[in-house]
Amino acid sequence: MVYIKNWTDFETATTDLYARSPSKVRYCVKFVPKSGQLVLKVTDDVKCIKYKSHSSIILNRFESLNLRLLTQMSNTRPKRLPIPNTASGLATPAVETPERGATPALEEVSTKDKDKSQGGPGGSNAGQGAKSGGGKKKKKGKK
Repeated sequence: MVYIKNWTDFETATTDLYARSPSKVRYCVKFVPKSGQLVLKVTDDVKCIKYKSHSSIILNRFESLNLRLLTQMSNTRPKRLPIPNTASGLATPAVETPERGATPALEEVSTKDKDKSQGGPGGSNAGQGAKSGGGKKKKKGKK
């Protein structure tokens, strides 16, 4: 069990190993907080591939490899819906997963709509003196 020093070599060796024998491959992630080491191990009982790093920069690469391996191991593919073309560019794509269905995209709320929903001028709670929740409560004075 020799550690591979180059991330791209480890990544290609890992995906190749999984492609050869997907039913036998095991994937182990170990973090040692005392030394700050991240150790990745992929094996199929014949060949063992290991990688270790002290760098926090490697975490983004690790996250993308982890996502790729987990989607291959669970035999699912994330479905992405096309991004609507908006002038503001703030819309996010809706992602459809088998468990949740389509997740709605975020909508931009104008300031007039915010005033109405929060009981501001012209809102449904105007004149009632009721808060729309979430604020700090006033302390009662001592008697």
